[in-house]
Amino acid sequence: MAAARRITPKTRIFQLKIQLTGIRPPVWRRVLVPGEIDLGELHDVIQTAFGWTNSHLHQFEIGTARFGTPDPDWGMADMADESRAKLFRVASEGDRLRYSYDFGDNWVHHVTVEKVLDAEPGTRYPTCSAGRRACPPEDVGGPWGYGDFLEALADPQHDEHEQWREWIGGGRSFDPDAFDLTSTDAALAAFAWGASPLRSVR
Repeated sequence: MAAARRITPKTRIFQLKIQLTGIRPPVWRRVLVPGEIDLGELHDVIQTAFGWTNSHLHQFEIGTARFGTPDPDWGMADMADESRAKLFRVASEGDRLRYSYDFGDNWVHHVTVEKVLDAEPGTRYPTCSAGRRACPPEDVGGPWGYGDFLEALADPQHDEHEQWREWIGGGRSFDPDAFDLTSTDAALAAFAWGASPLRSVR
């Protein structure tokens, strides 16, 4: 576990809009993170902000470079180590990164650096400031399968209706339009600079 780090007057805050591709209406989150976090920590923030379960492989793509956890057993030996790539060194205001999660379902996220700001005194970082719509459940088949999942879930007569109800927890409902900013932001407190160390869930 890394030592706790503090926000200082020199800390620059990156405002990121992270949007899932291939889904309409769009699913997105806006987060503010210290520029000094590494891409491995940013992976943890994205997982938490969207509500993914961190159960699959992932990678960042910036230009022609790929960042992740190098692993020759998974064909990822040539990947740059994300824990050694600080956000402020690989991205600037206006840049777009590509974050892929679960190479089977292929959830692709566009991560846009909307602004680079001064830190606000008394503000916890990372923080989620906005978002729209629920994150799809894991393992529903990517953007294409997600559409089929929603169709089946909405129709009690659909052949796969009961299968998908069981998949999401039986009696539990799934509202694709739901997004709770308060609980999403509260979940990011586990990574707060100056309050507790950034910690990995990998």
